[in-house]
Amino acid sequence: MLYGFDIGGTKIELAVFNKKLEKQYSERVETPKESYADWLNVITGLVRKADQQFGCKGTVGLGVPGFVNKETGIAEITNIRVADNKPILKDLSERLEREVRAENDANCFALSEAWDEENQQYPCVLGLILGTGFGGGLVFNGKVHSGQTGMAGELGHLQLNYHALKLLGWDNAPIYDCGCGNRACLDTYLSGRGFEMLYRDLKGEALSAKEVIQRFYAGDKTAVDFVNIFVELAAISIGNIITAIDPHMIVLGGGLSNFDHLYEALPKALPPHLMRSAKVPVIQKAKYGDSGGVRGAAALFLER
Repeated sequence: MLYGFDIGGTKIELAVFNKKLEKQYSERVETPKESYADWLNVITGLVRKADQQFGCKGTVGLGVPGFVNKETGIAEITNIRVADNKPILKDLSERLEREVRAENDANCFALSEAWDEENQQYPCVLGLILGTGFGGGLVFNGKVHSGQTGMAGELGHLQLNYHALKLLGWDNAPIYDCGCGNRACLDTYLSGRGFEMLYRDLKGEALSAKEVIQRFYAGDKTAVDFVNIFVELAAISIGNIITAIDPHMIVLGGGLSNFDHLYEALPKALPPHLMRSAKVPVIQKAKYGDSGGVRGAAALFLER
């Protein structure tokens, strides 16, 4: 059996899958906040309980909100303080007497979608999350590409380019500070939070993303104009990513992925920002929603 963990700051979820990635069981508990030992004990306890229930020694994959440095083996997951800067894979592997793998939660999201039966036809799948932040995951032939240290796919920390700044207005373009310490990162523009901040600063009214989208569908001129700007900004930025990676498929997740207009507008807006011979990849909404993290973590042990 394949065990997938979605490790969050408040909750830890375990889901058990068969080799076809069909969910057999799941359990969710609170994330320990007092000590690293408690954190390790919760995960090992869930694994042993699943082993007993299914009568096997399942594989263990973790999806984490950060990454494990491939060179040092040290976790960089700052919003889970008890496990940050710890050798989590080494310690869990020793306790569980089996290999434990981990990937960034955005990579797990992309991997889950790439292993969907219909999507396995695409050799390169790019997952983009338009949620609280903007992030990505890269999958080549059913395997996550996480790079030299594990940071590949941190697309939210690419920065606005010439064309994006020109679109937003050279003299009055809103420039936002990013949590990474840099400025004008895509994370603060293409996320749901960025969508709201841009509407506030470009249109002078503070509204939720949901309210802006409702006004857009009602034909409100200000909202329609803003959405057109946002789509163009997304096309400029995602066009750069497509030029670098040339994926066969892009899957969108996160709250803004539910804005169905994007699936009509983005393919039309992308071509001017691509090279002449480039193809706009298939762009579709993620199928697995909240289950994508655990499903992708479980898929870390699958082979094509």
